[in-house]
Amino acid sequence: QVQLVESGGGLVQAGGSLRLSCAASGSPFSRYAMGWFRPAPGKEREFVATISRRGVYTYYADSGKGRFTISRDNAKNRVYLQMNSLKPEDTAVYYCAADRQDYELATSVVYEYDYWGQGTQVTVSS
Repeated sequence: QVQLVESGGGLVQAGGSLRLSCAASGSPFSRYAMGWFRPAPGKEREFVATISRRGVYTYYADSGKGRFTISRDNAKNRVYLQMNSLKPEDTAVYYCAADRQDYELATSVVYEYDYWGQGTQVTVSS
């Protein structure tokens, strides 16, 4: 099992930046692809970004391309989401998730993820 704890959320003005962090414990971190998700109208959670086990592959939702960067540090058991040029529509609770993988793969499919954190609130004011 993996326990995930997010941090780094807060209140920021439009155009500002935040760096979210997710700390993992309980199981070898490098066995998991990691993703970030947030709630969306009509969906339980929508995909934001994902990174494969060793960081070879990263994928982003169209809404975050060019503004968000996902990265990981396997030595520190952490995954990060750097968010720049934030918009009011980015306001949400952001969840970190882990997907057990035997290969260097990453997926945007929410139900593929096995473990979830409690979330961190991001609020962008206009």
